[in-house]
Amino acid sequence: MKKKAVVLLSGGLDSVTCLAIAAKEKYALHALSFDYGQRHRVELALARENAEKAGAEFHLVSFRLGVPEASALTSKEAAVPDYIEGEHGIPATYVPARNLVFLSFAAALAESIGARDIFIGVNSIDYSGYPDCQPEFIRSSTETANLGTKAADEKWKFQIHAPLQNLKKHEIITLGLSLGVDYSRTHSCYNPSPDGRACGKCDSCGLRKAAFEYLGLTDPALGK
Repeated sequence: MKKKAVVLLSGGLDSVTCLAIAAKEKYALHALSFDYGQRHRVELALARENAEKAGAEFHLVSFRLGVPEASALTSKEAAVPDYIEGEHGIPATYVPARNLVFLSFAAALAESIGARDIFIGVNSIDYSGYPDCQPEFIRSSTETANLGTKAADEKWKFQIHAPLQNLKKHEIITLGLSLGVDYSRTHSCYNPSPDGRACGKCDSCGLRKAAFEYLGLTDPALGK
């Protein structure tokens, strides 16, 4: 039987690439997505689409993270800032403890289905400055998962894979294209229009656009 893997899947560029990597490694895939009140909920339809294309079982969890006002991604009032190349620091779009919560759900799903591998598309090179994308966080989360589940008594281990951790955004795209990822069927924008079109101005759109341009390409998700 194939080994099972849980893949955190937002429907964005990084997570869909991560799904393609896990598929290439011949896992029996379980894609896990979240509706947490994000303003870019359009990503969830594309997450489901990509999961089905990869032959993954799709799991959707709906809940609310903290209070909506804590992040521009969940607030109805806060403005999503425009992309500024080279700007550092934690942006207004950071959602408190988001990946900590996501990985907890992933570990629970993995334990319940007998999976030992979890994939997450975090990146700490070309990213928006989120603290829960750092290698130290992934290492700590792996240790926590192994201490807080039956793994501690039964002497098996979870492994949290972050294959995009140290790649530049254009390297992620190049890898994804080699794996057959259709980036026109991904959504990364933090502030889409009511009909789901990417804004082309936010941090996530800016990072994508710059990476595609570096490769001499146009981001197929812009202007849809």
